[in-house]
Amino acid sequence: MPLREGPLSRFTVLDLTRVRAGPTAVRQLADWGADVIKIEPPELADTSAGLSGKRDGSDFQNLQRNKRAVTLNLKDARGLGLFHKLVAGADVLVENYRPDVKRRLGIDYPALREANPGLVYASISGFGEDGPYAGRPGFDQIAQGMGGLMSVTGLPGQGPVRAGIPVADLSAGVFCAFGIVVALLEREQTGEGQWVGTSLLQAQIAMLDFQAVRWLMDREVPPQAGNNHPTSMPTGVFRTADGHINVAASGDAIWRRLCRALEAGQLVEDSRFASAEGRSVNRAELHRELEACLVNESSAHWIEVLNGAGVPCGPINRIDQAFADPQVEHLGMARKVAHPRLGDLALVNQPIRLSRAPDPPFAPAPERGQHNAEVFGRLGVGQDELSELRDQGII
Repeated sequence: MPLREGPLSRFTVLDLTRVRAGPTAVRQLADWGADVIKIEPPELADTSAGLSGKRDGSDFQNLQRNKRAVTLNLKDARGLGLFHKLVAGADVLVENYRPDVKRRLGIDYPALREANPGLVYASISGFGEDGPYAGRPGFDQIAQGMGGLMSVTGLPGQGPVRAGIPVADLSAGVFCAFGIVVALLEREQTGEGQWVGTSLLQAQIAMLDFQAVRWLMDREVPPQAGNNHPTSMPTGVFRTADGHINVAASGDAIWRRLCRALEAGQLVEDSRFASAEGRSVNRAELHRELEACLVNESSAHWIEVLNGAGVPCGPINRIDQAFADPQVEHLGMARKVAHPRLGDLALVNQPIRLSRAPDPPFAPAPERGQHNAEVFGRLGVGQDELSELRDQGII
């Protein structure tokens, strides 16, 4: 397999990650052409079975696309020696081992910096590389709870609710990928690599954004707001004659447009709703008044009317409906990939477009050890030695 095409094709990335946050970070680099080498233990030495789902499953195929794959037993001295040779020629290494595990294996940043001072070494942990919780195992839902997200998700009084996607995992992966690119840009000035670190807990708190700063600056603890916007009304879910729609009409100008489109001019004159503060304080009454108008027509009717009036409005789609939406189809968010065994697959495309650099071609997730001969052959390992290493459970 030739080296990948794309804006990041000059970089070689070693991928020691498992589960979701780490593979998400590496996927950002692989999708833009980085030569990613996924390092897994030989099948008999793999204790992580099930952590990333079945290899032929949709989740694994989506997470692990665009990579090459080798097997390597890092607990074996010869395996560790081959690993150090890979590190010497790499630009980036990404891992999500607990701090004590990587130190015990001898693959922590201080150890590998000696082999390659230009290495950008990226770590994703549950709670950080140091501090009172550094040794705890991390999991997305634990971070959602500790990071405050579950306290603001769900209907008022419902009790804590997890988000429907692994927000902490995914955001930690994206933040890590951004940190890697920042470190690579800095290396162009200094010639030196560095250690990039983030955690599920840090990422989750960062994703709170305006909800977090309501506490930090205003000392206001945000409550659950359900489907309503926490601070700007009327923005939320409204019932129609045949379902529900989202309407976002915060701000005086859009509020007036909404009332005109609903032929509800009396609401503009209502003292309860005359200001943004009043609309927020009286949100329950406002919601009832608006639904009294909206239930008279279908969702499709109001989506056309309100968008035509300059009021942000949209359907509430199931995932199958989202991918059938003409705008989503136009954006190409389902990316076709040909798998040699599974046939044609559809994966989730990158949400970024560059005006000059075309999207690099996508490759399916590799088989375990698919590129052993190719990758280790470049290190001078011949066929006889490869067979010996395989027989001894090193690769």
